[in-house]
Amino acid sequence: MRIILLGPPGSGKGTQGDLIERKYGFPKISTGDLLRQAVKKNTPLGDKAEAAMNRGELVTDDVVVEMVAERVAKEDCKKGYVLDGFPRNVKQAHMLEELDHPYEVVLDIRLNEKTLISRLSSRRICSRCGNIYNIVVKAPVKAEECDMCQGELIQRRDDEPDIIKERLRVYHQETEPIVQYYRKKDIYHQINGDRGIEHVFKDIQKILENEIKKYKQTEAVL
Repeated sequence: MRIILLGPPGSGKGTQGDLIERKYGFPKISTGDLLRQAVKKNTPLGDKAEAAMNRGELVTDDVVVEMVAERVAKEDCKKGYVLDGFPRNVKQAHMLEELDHPYEVVLDIRLNEKTLISRLSSRRICSRCGNIYNIVVKAPVKAEECDMCQGELIQRRDDEPDIIKERLRVYHQETEPIVQYYRKKDIYHQINGDRGIEHVFKDIQKILENEIKKYKQTEAVL
């Protein structure tokens, strides 16, 4: 089973991916994490990605999909896996489907713009270890200081309200075609993200339990 998590920045899809992994044992795969690990380990794909980034270019779809292919081929992904924020467009979706054809479920976490701006503009990141806080819902013990390493907490430039609005505009422009693509495949589920983490996860559980049941019935027929 392949679970695809969609949602704009600040929607909480990473958190929900962690909860799905914990509950169902499907590893969460983030392309951002894969890129960082590949660059850090100086793998051939990591070197390609780093060269593109150093030139100020986006990492190509081919490189990203190849990284995903390497990861999902590992033993822990045999029963299923969760893709966090990937694919981002229809081309990537087609490339992903060329890798394999598992039972797919698409979960799209939607929030209103006001909530997203509030969440993202409240985010702070440790300049030393990268730990993430939210001064509204997950504040550090000491203001502007990381609980883990006592590093300084900073606000990224792209978490400022004016930049957030542009990020959201670009996100919706780029992802609307893939939403329509998955709707036509009848594997798309929209989830109300304007609630607490536990309420969102309850909705996800209901969907996944139903989809797992359908998947097992399909397997039994085959």
